[in-house]
Amino acid sequence: MGEAWARLPEAPSPQEKGVLKERIRALLRREEAVLVAHYYVDAELQELADETGGCVADSLEMARFGRDHAAKTLVVAGVRFMGETAKILSPDKRVLMPDLDATCSLDLGCPADEFSAFCDAHPDRTVVVYANTSAAVKARADWMVTSSIGLEIVADLHARGEKILWAPDRHLGGYIQKKTGADMLLWQASCLVHDEFKGIELDLLRGEYPDAKILVHPESPEAVVALADVVGSTTQLIDAAVRMDAKRFIVATDLGILHKMRLAAPGKTFIEAPTAGNSASCKSCAHCPWMAMNGLANLADVLERGHNEIHVDPAVGVCARVPIDRMLDFAAKHKKRVQASGDLAKDAALFSNVGAA
Repeated sequence: MGEAWARLPEAPSPQEKGVLKERIRALLRREEAVLVAHYYVDAELQELADETGGCVADSLEMARFGRDHAAKTLVVAGVRFMGETAKILSPDKRVLMPDLDATCSLDLGCPADEFSAFCDAHPDRTVVVYANTSAAVKARADWMVTSSIGLEIVADLHARGEKILWAPDRHLGGYIQKKTGADMLLWQASCLVHDEFKGIELDLLRGEYPDAKILVHPESPEAVVALADVVGSTTQLIDAAVRMDAKRFIVATDLGILHKMRLAAPGKTFIEAPTAGNSASCKSCAHCPWMAMNGLANLADVLERGHNEIHVDPAVGVCARVPIDRMLDFAAKHKKRVQASGDLAKDAALFSNVGAA
């Protein structure tokens, strides 16, 4: 993590930003490329993706958008597993990233060889992995899920009497296990950003803003999830911010999402959930250092030079696509699009109508 912070791109001046953006627009046209950006990267990259006909989304929608777009080159502003997922769904397209060393603590926390041995030790279990994993880990899985559809898929598997081997996020896995009652064996990794949210500090902040609704990503610790008004994926939290009547929200996920929330719900106030106590120098430090490695300068450079290309072994890609397609087929089969509220009792009636992940 220290190395990631050390490699953050130098922030350009306002004038330099303008020059870089014009250069990137021209390069995207020249390379017949499209920019897809995650909600957690810096606002300038999100704006540029929107302005140039790309998309800003969660990891799976980034990959699906790239698959369906006519562009020959996909430029992924995010972290490495997102580039790999894009390549898995678009094996014939060139996939570039501003920095190939931008990774994810969940991906790092689940090495493919160790995970494969873990699966081999429990052959009676259905293997369900979160999107935040390498192509090699996905290739070992029966199902891949995102945070927006994991609850529904595990509930369906549980209803069929299947026992689950879950990886890698222990908080998301524990949340789903508690909500569904499924027999789940959990890999013990966590997101370094979400793991830092503190329940006691969040409760104190709620006392300062009693009218605020609390939006929590399920990668957060159980004490934080317990205080939430809405638990959901990045897309679900943005939708909740738009849909709910509240004027103020406390948000427990990467602060990069606040840019999209403010655009989607103008006039509402978004407060960063606390990650540390009163003695800390940073009360909320909720930003992924690897997401922060994406910048305008290295984005322009990668388009200019054509380096930092994502490669996935074709055999691994074919195997990794199976659990992804299985999830997409599950979503398509349940035609009505819904968003889970995070309350299993309320959501139980929706399981027959699960929408896109």
